[in-house]
Amino acid sequence: MHYNIEAVPARNVAGFHLVGPWEKTVPQGFQQLLLWVETHHLRPEEWIAVYYDNPDETPPERLRAATVVSVPEGFAVPENSGGVIHTEVAGGEYAIAHARVEEGNFGKPWLLFFNSLLGDDRYLPAPLPCFEIYLNDGNADGFWEIDMYIPVQKKSK
Repeated sequence: MHYNIEAVPARNVAGFHLVGPWEKTVPQGFQQLLLWVETHHLRPEEWIAVYYDNPDETPPERLRAATVVSVPEGFAVPENSGGVIHTEVAGGEYAIAHARVEEGNFGKPWLLFFNSLLGDDRYLPAPLPCFEIYLNDGNADGFWEIDMYIPVQKKSK
């Protein structure tokens, strides 16, 4: 899978922290996020899923994720926003790849991306959260276009 290494700025985000199997919690989290965004008349620039754990090392019931939207600097969480977190997605060097997700199989492009990156002779994944940015409304289109971000660090020589 083709990817680029880029310096990425930190992102100010707000949304919901989730724990459990990603194939269940992430769609539920986005439903919750959509309701919150519509209720408070927000106009987010980006819709993002953040993944905090390695699914090969963490049991499904303990996997952590966040469904969030980018918010401007100085954003204050509105009243009546129960459970909403306001945090930051770390900036730094990331490997970035684009994928089209068919039939809701988000794991397939991530696996291809990680396998490609693990073969890189210059970079290796850094121990920080990965995230994906949604570029379209997959519920309306029948597929998802996403940009995937894996934090990286240079390999020791």
